[in-house]
Amino acid sequence: MKLPAVLDHIVINVRFDMDRAETVFSDLGFTLTPRGRHSMGSVNHLMMFDHDYLELIGIAEADAEKRPEVSRAPLGLNGLVFKTDNADQTFARLEEFGMAGNPPNAFSRPLVLDDGSRHEARFRTVTVPTSAFPAGRLYFCEHQTPELLWRQEWQSHANGVSAFSELMTVCNDPANLAEQLSSLLGLDAEGAGSDTQEIMFANGFRLSFLTIGAYSDRFGDLAVSAGDRDAYFGALGLRCRNADALTAALESCGDAVSVSQAQSSVSVALPSFDTLIRFDF
Repeated sequence: MKLPAVLDHIVINVRFDMDRAETVFSDLGFTLTPRGRHSMGSVNHLMMFDHDYLELIGIAEADAEKRPEVSRAPLGLNGLVFKTDNADQTFARLEEFGMAGNPPNAFSRPLVLDDGSRHEARFRTVTVPTSAFPAGRLYFCEHQTPELLWRQEWQSHANGVSAFSELMTVCNDPANLAEQLSSLLGLDAEGAGSDTQEIMFANGFRLSFLTIGAYSDRFGDLAVSAGDRDAYFGALGLRCRNADALTAALESCGDAVSVSQAQSSVSVALPSFDTLIRFDF
């Protein structure tokens, strides 16, 4: 059995500052879903695309010990999540690879739609331990109520963003980490140079693995600091249909962002959340 190599969502940890994160990402031109409150204690907002989504995850300080993997984790990009139709089968596959974390975990959150109707969004997830993938939280999500998330009213964004293009992982040994993940997913890892590896997905999304030197060369002063980490998610790429709309959104953000423009992309650093996003045109 191969694991499904289909991206579900990518997570930005904002820890105890969800109010500010909501403002920053709204100012960037994203449509955010209403704030959700998980049965596990965390809170979130989603930015829905056609088949996947970007999630802001946080938690109230009073609930910090309910989800230490959120409250004690660094700010910024910290979650890479793939789809699964069966969390139990995925857990069994991870056990075969020696990469299984905790058994499948079921949780939910209440959700109110625009028409006022009340529902409960339900999920089951299974994780890979940080010892097997040290760059951040890697897990698989079984959506039991997908119709409550992928809704037309949440899938249009004023900044023109329509999909993910890339997630960059900074690490000491790109070849080793890329090979480990590609073997698990049943995909090929390819070298784009001595210090860069890539895994390509069917929809054009790619996972890139690069050394700190290659990462710093690419982003300069906007690069996220490694701190004491040997591996971490360094930048997120997003496909953007409308450069003018993004420019207008960035102007409303003021000093909440730092911006570097290139011919076919704009890189935006969010210092408050140790996050770097590249918008690709």
